[in-house]
Amino acid sequence: MGIGTTRIEDRIDAWRGDTAEATTELGNHHSVINAGVLLSIPALYGQGLEKILKTFEPLSKGFYGLTHIVLLMCFMALSRIKSAEGLKLYSPGELGKLLGLDRVPEVGCFRGKVTQLVEQCKCDLLQDALYDDWDNQMDEKSLYYIDGHVRIYTGDKANLPKKYVSRQKLCLPATVEFWVNTQTGLPLLCIIGELTEGLKQSIEQFIAYKISKTTEEELKELKETKKVWFTLVFDREAYEPAWFKKLWDDHRIAIITYRKGVKDKWDEFRFQPYEILISNNKSTMQICEQGSLIQDIWFREVRKLNVNGHQTSIITTHPSIDITTIAKNMLSRWTQENYFKYAIENFDIDYMVQYGTEQVEGTHKVVNPEYRHLDNEIKSIRAKLKREQAGLYQLTENLTIEKIEDQILKDKIEAKITIEKQYKNELLDLIVKRKSTPYKITLDQMPEQIRHNKLKTESKKLKNIIVMLCYRAECAIKNIIAPVYKNTDNDGRKLIQEIFTTDADLAVDNQAKTFTVTLHTLSSPRHNEAASILCQVLTDMKAIYPGTNMRLIYKTHAHQLTKDSEV
Repeated sequence: MGIGTTRIEDRIDAWRGDTAEATTELGNHHSVINAGVLLSIPALYGQGLEKILKTFEPLSKGFYGLTHIVLLMCFMALSRIKSAEGLKLYSPGELGKLLGLDRVPEVGCFRGKVTQLVEQCKCDLLQDALYDDWDNQMDEKSLYYIDGHVRIYTGDKANLPKKYVSRQKLCLPATVEFWVNTQTGLPLLCIIGELTEGLKQSIEQFIAYKISKTTEEELKELKETKKVWFTLVFDREAYEPAWFKKLWDDHRIAIITYRKGVKDKWDEFRFQPYEILISNNKSTMQICEQGSLIQDIWFREVRKLNVNGHQTSIITTHPSIDITTIAKNMLSRWTQENYFKYAIENFDIDYMVQYGTEQVEGTHKVVNPEYRHLDNEIKSIRAKLKREQAGLYQLTENLTIEKIEDQILKDKIEAKITIEKQYKNELLDLIVKRKSTPYKITLDQMPEQIRHNKLKTESKKLKNIIVMLCYRAECAIKNIIAPVYKNTDNDGRKLIQEIFTTDADLAVDNQAKTFTVTLHTLSSPRHNEAASILCQVLTDMKAIYPGTNMRLIYKTHAHQLTKDSEV
């Protein structure tokens, strides 16, 4: 039954099918590894843990139930255990104590339980419910940041289209996820692209998602009153002025983005200093605003003058926000980039939870591989032709009057001319073929051996939901310690990670129905002080350990040692 197994009778009953799942039995233990992660439970509740447990149906009969698996996935993410195989590096009995069990499941069993969750196909429903709650909690109402994250695929089972990966400056087989975040970087939603969708298509999907939650009367009122429904902030990838105007005219959706193809410069004396607060950091910027006509469409344009004289151009269709808010909202886009960086390093959002591929609907249109091959051939021939022409020019220059009788040089020139003619004829044939070849075809028209498919998405959706939940829980805890912990912006997350991976003592009082988690001493006095205040705040929340009636109480050994020394 495995190392750490003590509840043998319960496991036999679960194997026989006599019980639906094992009961959570919290116990008294000393120095439990990573038990500090239990401090995350109140924050997880606040971000939607209970909604996850209510959305999924109970798992099939067995020792490990829905609550155990969901909690384990959250604890793994917060403890930086990035894969199921990572469980092998930890004592199963120690981690089992965090769940109120004798041990955690082994890798195969854990994967099987996750597969049962995935097969329920409720991740979209769950994400909708969580999005509604998170959207209502937003400080900056109706302001959304949307950007794509390329997830590289290195396997050989799937036949994925190639994407440009900016961090490697290469085109590689990959899928793209489009994330919607708040101004502070909190994730709200993730849309997984199927094939070659771009940022514009993902924005349209998000808009359709928003429209589905809005009545026709509300949209009609927005158009009549000319009020802004919401504002989208994104980079130049989705740049299309005519489309920006359509969003405003049809839906009252404002955009803020960088302007493309800026060639002129505004007079520097027109720029004025403004104090702008971005991510709790104040800075003085030289900015200026004026109206600009772009492709016969009128936009508000704001420019920021940098120290080196470069002017960063921002355009918007929002009719009323002031110049400093426009600059602040656009320049805050880096909070989303920071989220991607943090999620990759700490939660491994590119990790493949479940292996396998799925078919994509055959009506999807993609670039014709034959057209792309012809296009590459044309580019190659043109490059060769340019080299031959350059060599011919050089030989002609060398053929001076003194060397007019040089037969070897004449033969080289004739050979160059012959090769040039061959390349020109080949180039004309390829251009004719390319014209008769359709640029895009449907997947059904692609040869079977190269037809695109996609990776299994449901398991990735579940992974993204857990990542969003845990990241938001971390942010909630960071906000609690911010008033009492200096330099929280730089060190706050490191402190939280230290707390989650610190040992703790566990104590149960069945009569008072309490479960006390006493955190061990941290690395410095100021860390201990912040942890002590955090414990008090979390205890006041009166959270109940999932699956039990035990109220959670949090303490720190450092706080107790301080009291004893004072006595």
